[in-house]
Amino acid sequence: MKKPLNSISYSAAPINGGTTDRILRIDLSTNELSIQELPPDFKQTYIGGRGYALKLIWDETDENTCFDSPENPLIMAGGPLCNEPRFPGTGKFIVGTISPLTNTFMDSNVGGYFSSILKACGFDAIAVTGIADEKCVVIIDDDLGKISIVKAPTVDEAVENGGISYGENLLKEYTNNQLHKNIAAVTTGIGAETTDFGLINSFFYDSQRKRLRTKQAGRGGTGTVMRYKGLMGVIVHASQARSKGNNPVDPAAVKAAGSAFGKVIKSEDPKQLNLAATGTPALVEYMNNFHLLPINNFQRGQDEKSEQVFANVFWEQFLKKKRADGCYFGCNLSCAKGAEEVTLQYGPKKGSIVGIDGPEYETVGAVTGFGIFDAQYTMEYNWYCDEYGIDTISTGVVMAFIMECWQRGFLTREEVGYDLNWGDIEAADRLFHETATAKGVGRIAANGVQQAKLWIANNHAKKSGTPVEDVLGELEKFAMEMKGLEFSMYISRESLAQQGGYGFALKGPQHDEAWLIFLDQVHREMETFEMKTAALKWFPLIRTWFSAVGLCKLPWIDVRHSEAEKTDNPAQNIPSFNLYIQFLNATTGSNKTIDDILQDSERLHLLQKMINLRQGKGTREFDLIPLRAMAPAFPEEYRTREAYYDEWLNKNMEQGSQIPETIAEKHRLLVQLRKEAYETLCDSVYKAKGYSINGIPLPETLKQFGLFDEKALAIFKTYGFTTELRN
Repeated sequence: MKKPLNSISYSAAPINGGTTDRILRIDLSTNELSIQELPPDFKQTYIGGRGYALKLIWDETDENTCFDSPENPLIMAGGPLCNEPRFPGTGKFIVGTISPLTNTFMDSNVGGYFSSILKACGFDAIAVTGIADEKCVVIIDDDLGKISIVKAPTVDEAVENGGISYGENLLKEYTNNQLHKNIAAVTTGIGAETTDFGLINSFFYDSQRKRLRTKQAGRGGTGTVMRYKGLMGVIVHASQARSKGNNPVDPAAVKAAGSAFGKVIKSEDPKQLNLAATGTPALVEYMNNFHLLPINNFQRGQDEKSEQVFANVFWEQFLKKKRADGCYFGCNLSCAKGAEEVTLQYGPKKGSIVGIDGPEYETVGAVTGFGIFDAQYTMEYNWYCDEYGIDTISTGVVMAFIMECWQRGFLTREEVGYDLNWGDIEAADRLFHETATAKGVGRIAANGVQQAKLWIANNHAKKSGTPVEDVLGELEKFAMEMKGLEFSMYISRESLAQQGGYGFALKGPQHDEAWLIFLDQVHREMETFEMKTAALKWFPLIRTWFSAVGLCKLPWIDVRHSEAEKTDNPAQNIPSFNLYIQFLNATTGSNKTIDDILQDSERLHLLQKMINLRQGKGTREFDLIPLRAMAPAFPEEYRTREAYYDEWLNKNMEQGSQIPETIAEKHRLLVQLRKEAYETLCDSVYKAKGYSINGIPLPETLKQFGLFDEKALAIFKTYGFTTELRN
């Protein structure tokens, strides 16, 4: 590697009870490297992962901080339970920052070995601030006892422009082409410079496949922040064994909890989603069966052609040659899949033979959003997104929005340059590469749906003479974003619980805060309004905890313990969660109960809510979802499921009322009732969470968690409230 711009020698802090109590601070504006020692109570209050990122951003940014501000931290943090191969699903970490899409706190969770090796290097987290004068790479090498900032290696243009290619080249150069499991890296690609939804690739060496594999911190533009800072990659290297490297307080109890949970997965997963065999594409068939798969920009949820992208198709065509071994060793769910020797048939690298990591369900849903049901193209879309370094979800949603805008006449053929019909692979592929490179009509798409709809509204208003407010009102019916973030890939209009799961999600409509669609629509376990309200408080808190301690949620939420059906609330899967509590206490030496965990998580949840309020995104208006997320956006969509919607109206109209005769009238009534139901849900959930009617936490709610301070009071005052706020 090149001569360091700066380097320091250091000795790794030991890991005790899952933590090192150290954060590596990197200021790229000055190339300063420093080690922050955390006080003993820090991890008790903020846990790790998302909690550490929230605390640093709360303390070190203000309402004027944007994604491109030098002081905006880019934080990579695991948690006390990551790096434990004796328990399934412990390879997770989060990337947290102020997002270019939402202009508020964003975290995206990702798997791989990076966080575990970082912990072995002696750090619970990295916090990067500043903007480099020239592109650089950070290297943390525990074997050498050295941390360095070096000028980014100069590579050929084809490699430098690619996220995967660049990351592979970087690690091969650093290891002299001797890749191994004790080294990992995070990088991103050229798409993170050209779009606002750049992702971060997390590289790890797969000794079975003999190649580097990747997982992605995809959501919210974390890669865009990384690339804007001039940070091309972070390499971590530590040779100490990780099989017992977390140094838990009670190793035997950790092993016992992990063994018990591994048996649950082995026994129950084959009977349920069978993720170990086919990965998350197993969800495609379920979502299609229940009209929940996004097709043609979320217009429809079911199509007979969907069977062409069911999990068995990916297995037969791409995956069965070698079973994937997951994204972290010790996890017998092993849901991270990969394919070898796939020949690309589309795009600028057509003819190349590549390994592809994926697809995930969300990527399949992105492509069905174009009306395309083609496994080969889905795999290629997956690979190119990782190569460019862009989020498959945001990319897919903004592309589908552009396609529908063209079809509805808000964009002309002259403006686009070609036709954008559903199901046209060549057109979709052209739009995809233009979006990734911000060329042609892709310049409109590259900043995400929120900015695209504003541009299109203003442009169309000028052409047509229609008031811009009227055009924007039409676009907002089918622009699938809120708070600036694109929706993840579940149709929520038939699930009030999932509508709330998206609407109340603090980062925007991402399912990792409250994935209730399966529990509500498939298992039918949230039939009453009260159950939905309770779930919309409970599930985000539990999921916040997973993001704080460094765990994957899938083994808990997607593999139901056989004893769960005997409990009062099977959806919570408490028998499995009790094993997580045993794991936590055995690792850290704590004696926590589930109520303690909920309290710890609620503090973090409220802190994130306060950041949203500070950034101007935390009130009720920002929890409202677009029309298509709660009802058919247009009468013709009602017609596609007329019998279903007629039945719903009959059940939900006032007693004695007659269902209207025309589609237009029925549609109008349905929209009215769905909006009323969602507003009522807002009232109910805010009350359950201890918020005002406008979605602002009450002072007494904050006081319970030590969060009502001068900073909180200043935020209240900006909304015209005082400490006497009561309603």
